[in-house]
Amino acid sequence: MKRISILLLIVFAFLASAAWPQAQTQRWRHKVVTFNAPGAGTGAGQGTVGIGVNGWGLIVGYYVDANSVNHGFVRNQDGTITKFDPKGSTGTYVYGLNLEGATTGFYSDVSGAYHGFLRAPRGKMTTFDAPGAGTGPGQGTITGDINDFGAIAGYDYDASSVGHGFLRNPDGSFATFDASGAGTAPGQGTFPQFFSALTDFGAITGFYVDANNVYHGFVRHFDGAITEFDAAGGGTGPGQGTISYSINQRGATIGPYLDATTVGHGFVRDADGTITEFDVPGSGTGVGTGVGFGFVQGTIPLGNNRGGVTVGIYVDQNNAAHGFQRAVNGEITTFDVPGAGTGANQGTFPCSNNAEEASAGFYIDASNVSHGFLRNPKDRR
Repeated sequence: MKRISILLLIVFAFLASAAWPQAQTQRWRHKVVTFNAPGAGTGAGQGTVGIGVNGWGLIVGYYVDANSVNHGFVRNQDGTITKFDPKGSTGTYVYGLNLEGATTGFYSDVSGAYHGFLRAPRGKMTTFDAPGAGTGPGQGTITGDINDFGAIAGYDYDASSVGHGFLRNPDGSFATFDASGAGTAPGQGTFPQFFSALTDFGAITGFYVDANNVYHGFVRHFDGAITEFDAAGGGTGPGQGTISYSINQRGATIGPYLDATTVGHGFVRDADGTITEFDVPGSGTGVGTGVGFGFVQGTIPLGNNRGGVTVGIYVDQNNAAHGFQRAVNGEITTFDVPGAGTGANQGTFPCSNNAEEASAGFYIDASNVSHGFLRNPKDRR
């Protein structure tokens, strides 16, 4: 199976198939705010998917309409939502947002190939393709993150459907790269990740899939050097191993590792390479359902902020997802957004957090419809 990432498997399986503040702290009226993009469908596999929140409280993501077509959105601090699609899009996915309000992501064209885009804060759209990106169905440019200087990270699938990492500089030039252990068969390769996978210093994290279809984490440093790593408990069979999803401004990376029984466990890797493994209480230890995040049970960290606070999901023994926040001292808080379903492949999915510990994501209700949310644990009003 072609690997876009576990996060994107949520996108296709469930739905039609951090910057920090530099002025006063933004506060929200409620501890949890839920929202739906205008035009979002209300059928199973449709709805609103929040992905990332910046230091000013802007949220990006996409929604799936009643025809199961994806469109991008930006939600402003006052709750207003701006919708958009690049010209020629048959499906838009938005994953990156910087402090200025510039967004990035990718879209599919009529042939099923992917292309990257950059949307300026005032709406100007620039589309692009990474060097070597294939042009066939399921090939092309997958763009996932933008830093405060306008650099963009992502990966492309070439004409052989092999993944390669890239960094697009603010001037539009590209640097492409591959982890040394990356496989070269279809669905293998190097995969930088989304929203909080690129620092302002130019460090990128993600994972690569080797010739045996095992996952391994990596960090590409600002000078182009790549450090590859594995959590001690990571399995060595196909579909197992270490997946790095997020890197904060201090160089700490987080993500899940999948053990020899393909159960997920969390890890935090400090900038010096020290790895701490953890599990959220209530995480399942059985076989998943084979759909989206529910293809494994266990603990799946997704984002970490500048202060080192981690957010993510844990999947219980019933294959339902729940949110968690892990403090730097290891203290874990779990939560469910009101309205989240409790069945298999339903529940609460926080995807990212900002420096004020506000997290953004989505929940899937009992009818398998998605809705966006913003959770601010520091606002007790």
